[in-house]
Amino acid sequence: MKKTQLGTRKLKYVDNFHQYHLSFKRHCKEGKLPNYVVIEPRYFKILSAPANDDHPKNDVVEGQNLVKEIYEALRASPQWNETLFIVVYDEHGGYYDHVPTPVIGVPNPDGLVGPPPYNFKFDRLGVRVPALLISPWIEPGTVLHEPNGPQPTSQFEHSSIPATLKKIFNLKSFLTKRDEWAGTLDAVINRTSPRTDCPGNYRLPSCNGP
Repeated sequence: MKKTQLGTRKLKYVDNFHQYHLSFKRHCKEGKLPNYVVIEPRYFKILSAPANDDHPKNDVVEGQNLVKEIYEALRASPQWNETLFIVVYDEHGGYYDHVPTPVIGVPNPDGLVGPPPYNFKFDRLGVRVPALLISPWIEPGTVLHEPNGPQPTSQFEHSSIPATLKKIFNLKSFLTKRDEWAGTLDAVINRTSPRTDCPGNYRLPSCNGP
């Protein structure tokens, strides 16, 4: 009985997963995108389809083409004026950042501690990663540096995404102490009406090696 219940739980949300190339553009065109969508790139070459995740040693052009394709589908969608498109990387591109990593007031998400001998408490952030926020409700050239709360030491970090969802959808509770602490990305919305001059389809320049 326990195994059956566990299997049922695992399959409960299976209908929420779709193959990108079969569903995303169609959902955009029909105005049927759900309130929250996560797109995972291809991390490995599959038959004739190249990896497009921007990881070495994969071609970065494929990753940028994916971002372009997603943007243009969203831009052409009847839901464009309801959209905030977030492009964020899960890791940095090197081992150096001239800005010190935040170590003060960063909460441990769930109270877990790493094993000896280091006993890492997960109470600091790493080096910065790029994040792009794209919407007709954002003024051109807008840059967010640090959040205004919810706590004096709060920062923008990956947990800012669930923190923002919690706020705008008025969800019942936070996931961890980390997203409760993180700054929310709704601060980027700084217009009272949507822009009408957002770029539409465009062609990426081609590059040839030596």
